[in-house]
Amino acid sequence: MARPTLVLLPGLLATRRVFQPQIDALSDLVEIVVPELWHHDSMTAMAEAALAMAPARFALAGFSMGGYVAFEIMRRASERVERLALIDTQATPDAAEATARRHGLMEQTKIGRFHGVQPSLLPLILHPSHIDNKAIVQPILDMALEVGADGFVNETRATMARPDSRPLLVDIEVPTVVIVGRQDLTTPLVRSEEMAADIATSRLVVLEECGHMGPLERPAEVTAALRRWLSE
Repeated sequence: MARPTLVLLPGLLATRRVFQPQIDALSDLVEIVVPELWHHDSMTAMAEAALAMAPARFALAGFSMGGYVAFEIMRRASERVERLALIDTQATPDAAEATARRHGLMEQTKIGRFHGVQPSLLPLILHPSHIDNKAIVQPILDMALEVGADGFVNETRATMARPDSRPLLVDIEVPTVVIVGRQDLTTPLVRSEEMAADIATSRLVVLEECGHMGPLERPAEVTAALRRWLSE
């Protein structure tokens, strides 16, 4: 019998490296597929690309922007998803000020001012205790450069246009785990608490001393939560 498949959806300016600890640790349990979402500029296109790479039935985990894509997959092909993991993400659309900020960043990128993830941004995405940890920081810097300016514009455009996924939550019936860093400033804990409250089949896992980059900041804890979820 073929092993089950886990589709991992990276976040903004992230590649498969954001999940490398989980890929290494879970490869005994599942086949793993990681789409390169940054080639597409809409949630629809990202979801269709992921679905095209996946088998008929699969487990689905989305990190940050990948969570938005996971919701789009649930809208389009929920019958194919056996279980769902939502990691450092949210169901709400952008507030007006977030959209304005994204527009500004996108315009700066279009005129050649894309510099990846700058060290000044790290306090917004990492727990203070992790800002000087090269094993965590270097993959973040490297992934942003791999995705590049065009990929960043694509992802930003898709993220800004994403729909409100809150109405979808009450219809999710598959085993679901919601994972979030307690000190996540990008997609705060309260957003995960709201999602977990609305998904009847969910369990909430809060990562202590952790910011937005849970898979890299707390790899063992995220892996353990996913292993338990995959084994349910």
